[in-house]
Amino acid sequence: MRRERQGCLIPAVTAPRTIVIAGAGIGGLTAALALAARGVRVLICEKAARLEEAGAGLQLSPNATRILIGLGLQPRLAPHVTTPASVSIMTARSGGEVIRLPLGSPDSHAPYWLVHRADLQSALLGAVTAHPDIELRLGCPVESLRATPAGITVNGEPALALIGADGAWSFVRRQLFPETQPHFSGLIAWRGTLETSRLERTLIPQGVQLWMGPKAHLVVYPVSSGERINMVAIMPGAAMQPGGSDAGDASEIRRHFAASRWPANARAMIESIDNWRRWPLLTMPDGGMWHEGSVALLGDAAHAMLPFAAQGAGMAIEDAAVLAECLRPVGDDAAAIAPALARYATLRQPRVTLIQRTARQSGQIYHLHGPMALARDLTMRALGAGRLQARQDWIYNWRL
Repeated sequence: MRRERQGCLIPAVTAPRTIVIAGAGIGGLTAALALAARGVRVLICEKAARLEEAGAGLQLSPNATRILIGLGLQPRLAPHVTTPASVSIMTARSGGEVIRLPLGSPDSHAPYWLVHRADLQSALLGAVTAHPDIELRLGCPVESLRATPAGITVNGEPALALIGADGAWSFVRRQLFPETQPHFSGLIAWRGTLETSRLERTLIPQGVQLWMGPKAHLVVYPVSSGERINMVAIMPGAAMQPGGSDAGDASEIRRHFAASRWPANARAMIESIDNWRRWPLLTMPDGGMWHEGSVALLGDAAHAMLPFAAQGAGMAIEDAAVLAECLRPVGDDAAAIAPALARYATLRQPRVTLIQRTARQSGQIYHLHGPMALARDLTMRALGAGRLQARQDWIYNWRL
């Protein structure tokens, strides 16, 4: 049964255990599935009249894929994901590889996936619209919320709780914490894709390539089962209009990497893409903002972070799973909602804080130049692949 509707009128006959989710992005859709798997009726309110492709590629490490597989999404995603064997850390200083880290997981139920964001959203959306206890309403922004003794009213109708999964410029967060808004980091993410067949054969990455360079870095990897190549270039830029992205001038990014004297192979990959889009990289204070009463936040609404640990989507997926588990024993008891959401915040805040700091520190390391870049490269080689990869275990081995 397809439960996707247009229009914003929330029905007055909501079931007593209805939880409303604001936002139908990756975090919101995952939360809906996780809550419904625990017997909760879910209503998703999405302001967009139509869900369209946004962003480009995503890296999903085992901490995230473990959850998606547990929600039954593997059959929907299998035709679209790529499972890389390694990440090659490259240096713009010489144009060569510094070290190669294996990405194979001893847990076959939690692989490392590369996927186009549109393919992941499509898989989540298919599962959501097929679920009898989830209703998705498009063109339906959350415009008002008010606490009541029985829970909360959303757009004038009763609900047990409201989950703000509506992104870095969250309307829900503004109602709870109006003084806390995302901060522009001074960095812009340029994202683009192209068909693999259009890239020179010697430049096609077999896994993930991370290029480190002066005040910029480049990440390249296959998506769509290897049929397309995703590129993300991070470089300084001016602030943009809140809440979106825009088309990037290909000549601007080419000039930046040429002026920084990046090696020819890296520049050739950048020059292969004509259509770039730019996103401002936004951050929230370390630790994030989580809940008040019967309202909670997840994903970028709670803790927008730099993408340099490749955990933006992963943290939203983890948030969704922990939130659903904390709400599982609540039943219809409105008085139990706030303590359950407080527990959710207590469980998530320490880990998210560490991820935020790790991402920020990684970006600083990637962008070193001169003697500091040489020292970085030598240190990585001295540590070796095993010890460097082990530093990710605390991220990848997380389980609910």
